[in-house]
Amino acid sequence: MTFTVAIIGRPNVGKSTLFNRLVGKRVAIVDDAPGVTRDRREGAGKIADMQFRVIDTAGLEDVNDESLESRMRGQTEIALKEADVALMMFDARVGITPVDKHFSGLLRKSKTPVIVVANKCERGAGEAGRLEAYELGLGEPIAVSSEHGEGIDGLYDALKPYFDRAKKNKNSFKSYDYEFEDNDDDDAIKQRPLQMAIVGRPNVGKSTLVNCLLGSERMLTGPEAGITRDSISIPWQYKGRAINLIDTAGLRRKSRVTEKVEYLSTNDTRRAIDFSQVSVLVLDAEDMLEKQDLTIAGSVIDEGRALVIAVNKWDLIKDKKEAMQKLEDRLQTSLPQVRGVPIVTISAQKGKGMDKLLDAVFDVFEVWNRRISTGQLNRWLEQVLHDHQPPLVGGRRVKVRYMTQPKTRPPTFALFVSHTKGLPESYQRYLANALREDFELWGIPLRLHVRKGRNPYDNDE
Repeated sequence: MTFTVAIIGRPNVGKSTLFNRLVGKRVAIVDDAPGVTRDRREGAGKIADMQFRVIDTAGLEDVNDESLESRMRGQTEIALKEADVALMMFDARVGITPVDKHFSGLLRKSKTPVIVVANKCERGAGEAGRLEAYELGLGEPIAVSSEHGEGIDGLYDALKPYFDRAKKNKNSFKSYDYEFEDNDDDDAIKQRPLQMAIVGRPNVGKSTLVNCLLGSERMLTGPEAGITRDSISIPWQYKGRAINLIDTAGLRRKSRVTEKVEYLSTNDTRRAIDFSQVSVLVLDAEDMLEKQDLTIAGSVIDEGRALVIAVNKWDLIKDKKEAMQKLEDRLQTSLPQVRGVPIVTISAQKGKGMDKLLDAVFDVFEVWNRRISTGQLNRWLEQVLHDHQPPLVGGRRVKVRYMTQPKTRPPTFALFVSHTKGLPESYQRYLANALREDFELWGIPLRLHVRKGRNPYDNDE
């Protein structure tokens, strides 16, 4: 655990903007429309020498029923209980509203200390509204401008006493908000948390799957489609292996994305795929592999990430053998570039298939990181060329010189030939398929680059 700060307030007062300011990057979706944030998001915040865990929350609504707004409020209440300090934010230009007064009363009853933050006070604006906040009885309101970064020094001074008090009793916060880079070395990749993104169409059970894995109602779920908007990163461990579990917004066809917030959510999901290492594509067992499912899978593969397919709601399927055969046939036809992609049947609602899913994730991650020595590759290449020589092109046979693997993630091979334009694509596919079969590179993207160059090991040239 560490010193934890929760940002709380009614909708559209700038909570996510302050969150982005404290973590130092734009990770939470920000828009003028109220109620953009729904799930609580965590990050590693910092002001000068003070580092802490910061939680962005949904806007407080005065509802207590079964509605989405009520469930959002429940998430905020959990964040308040976890926090060492709550920042109650309000819009100083609007002033104190009845909703602010109502929730300030609840915050006064909470055991969590509260600091009142008057937002949108750039260049002295909103001073009258800031002064109104004294009537809340929660102490001196701190004037800030989340968007322009003004007043953060005052926020530092207000937080510092609580930070020093917590520092005596807690360990420092270890952030798992790490963005994977392709050029990281193999040891660094294996020591850091595995980046695992849960992707798919809206309402297929992605957030339910995340909650099932975590064993808690961490993400908002419900019958409404498109509940998740932000890509939420959650540090987690499974059998001693650190994982950064990323729940994402559902991806619809581009032609159906009309609202700005959904457009921002879509971009956030695609960014999560870009920075993932393994993406779990969740399918609805009753409506498998629609065109959009294949589009999402194609995005994962094109980005070079490992892919696992999780077929959710499998318990609802009567003829399981027939359904699986149809799925495998469709994958063979539509995704031949990742032959052998792992398919795991699950029921996120009932908690079935979770261990098999995670075993498949770890297995495909290992294959995705596999490195083959140059000597082993060229002995293999010699045998392959002996069995099946490249075809003649223009009456001449292309001379294949040697092969190396310059990088992993995904496994990428460089094939040096006498001239690159002379090696037909069909023969390149043959080599790629042979690599998969002989080195068991199943279910991952595989790159084969043909280059022109001489063999440095050939002394006759």
